Amino acid sequence: MANLTLDDICVRFGGLQALTDVSFSLTEGEVVGLIGPNGAGKTTVFNVITGVYKASSGKVDYDGSTITGLRPYQVLSMGIARTFQNIRLFQNMTALENCMVAQHSRSKVGVIGAVLRSSAQRREEEVIAEKSQKALDFMGLGDKTDEVASNLPYGHQRRLEIARALASEPQTILLDEPAAGLNPAESVELMEYIGHITDLGINVLMVEHDMKVVMGICSRIVVLDHGVMIAEGLPGEIRKNPTVIEAYLGQ
Repeated sequence: MANLTLDDICVRFGGLQALTDVSFSLTEGEVVGLIGPNGAGKTTVFNVITGVYKASSGKVDYDGSTITGLRPYQVLSMGIARTFQNIRLFQNMTALENCMVAQHSRSKVGVIGAVLRSSAQRREEEVIAEKSQKALDFMGLGDKTDEVASNLPYGHQRRLEIARALASEPQTILLDEPAAGLNPAESVELMEYIGHITDLGINVLMVEHDMKVVMGICSRIVVLDHGVMIAEGLPGEIRKNPTVIEAYLGQ
């Protein structure tokens, strides 16, 4: 079971306090929504978890180990993958190649084996391609294997980002506004895919502004405002919370 716990995380950029004593956790197969107005610190939380930013104080524990201060590639190897608010696909690579890049984080063949194209390297490459194809199939993109990412419709590019994250074989996925720019039908479809991800036992932390998506799929919601946690609870509780309504939902 992969548990992710943030304990009194503070982040300061010079004189700016970006996060103050942020504490919450995720457990296996859970979808937790992280919401709040623009500038609330949501992406900063993601960056601390994934090693892009270093917390000024506090710690992040994952699966029994403290991961505070690890580099992004080390966090990924621990089993935490992420997507981004702005799509960051390799636009000139195919859908399959995008996923294979993520699978290479699990590669065991060294540089020499790759250069010499050893039999072990060739076998591993075949396995990487198979697992990457499974990630595409899982996200409904099995027929887009050879499509160049830039040629895919916007909604498919969003799903490809999630497929790429899945290809790294994570136990936890951080989704940064996965429904941004999607039409209502695509958003409903996305909720179904995220539900399937949790069926695999993967826990999901999701930043999202589409409240229909958040309320429809999250088992629990954490609310930030100006870097401070102002509420945590079930969707029904958050919907009625007057502090949340004032800070975010009521705007």
